[in-house]
Amino acid sequence: MGVMTTGHAAIPTGRPFTVADLEAMPDDGNRYELIDGMLIVSPAPGWSHQEMGFAAGIELRRACPRQLRVLLAPFAVQTAFDSEVQPDVIVTRYTDLTPKNLPVAPLLAVEVLSRSTALHDRNTKKAFYERIGVPSYWLLDPTEPGSLTAFEIDGGGRYREVAHVAGDAEFRAERPFPVTLVPARLLDGLRL
Repeated sequence: MGVMTTGHAAIPTGRPFTVADLEAMPDDGNRYELIDGMLIVSPAPGWSHQEMGFAAGIELRRACPRQLRVLLAPFAVQTAFDSEVQPDVIVTRYTDLTPKNLPVAPLLAVEVLSRSTALHDRNTKKAFYERIGVPSYWLLDPTEPGSLTAFEIDGGGRYREVAHVAGDAEFRAERPFPVTLVPARLLDGLRL
């Protein structure tokens, strides 16, 4: 169990990463996340990614009941000493939040796909969110004309796809609260 020093941060070797290690990572524009001690590093997202995530956050916030909150990344969901993720958008109970992070599963986690994150978002993070009991998980794809795929936990604790819409098709969610999203409209900010 050694520590390799490179640049600004001491990178642990020979053991899984912890949240304490994550806090020592450099502030270099990358997103650092942990799932079961495995470090996931993603570059800063592009414009279409940010546009779609921000627009989805606005629509969710407009419909959000008072006892819930909508937060955009970067904001940590830290459910264990070796797991901290930063979904692009989360919906959670007001009473579950701390000033620093969300220590429990959110009611909804939303990830916006990009070339560098799509594999993790569709697999690693989806499996993690399922395991910690996030009731609803949405994947947004900013590739024109835009799409939204929604998953919900079933009675057996497994995600099942409940919707896939693209372009101008409407997605009408009931969980965690009623809201309607249109993928193409989440990308309107990319055009004049």
